[in-house]
Amino acid sequence: MTHQNELNYGALIIRVSLGVVLLAHGLLKVLVFTIPGTIGYFESLGLPALAAYLVIIGEIAGGAALILGLYSRLVAVLSLPILIGSVWAHAANGWLFSAPNGGWEFPVLLVALAVAVAVQGGGAFALRKLPVVDGFIPQALKA
Repeated sequence: MTHQNELNYGALIIRVSLGVVLLAHGLLKVLVFTIPGTIGYFESLGLPALAAYLVIIGEIAGGAALILGLYSRLVAVLSLPILIGSVWAHAANGWLFSAPNGGWEFPVLLVALAVAVAVQGGGAFALRKLPVVDGFIPQALKA
């Protein structure tokens, strides 16, 4: 296996892993916690109901896009506010995610995965890459 193939497989694993977790958490909010329950939780944190809807949509659509490899860098960057918000929501619970109400270790890992996808892209197995226009997209976000 060549070094380039190893990088492409690594990018695939990181991208799909992040996508699966995002999709699973979005579906969890809809199917298990229910939308009204998720809204109630967000409101208990002092966030508006709109934030709950945006997070649900972002996790489901973003997760699916990452799994498929659709505009992976852009999706990873757009997922960062959701993931950083998750770190904020769990920060007071301690660092272990097995702590009551979940700690911040798992959300921080997801932030790191999103940054990795934003930096390295979706790899050769991604279905669609963001077109690069010189001077418009920073060098770090080029495919």
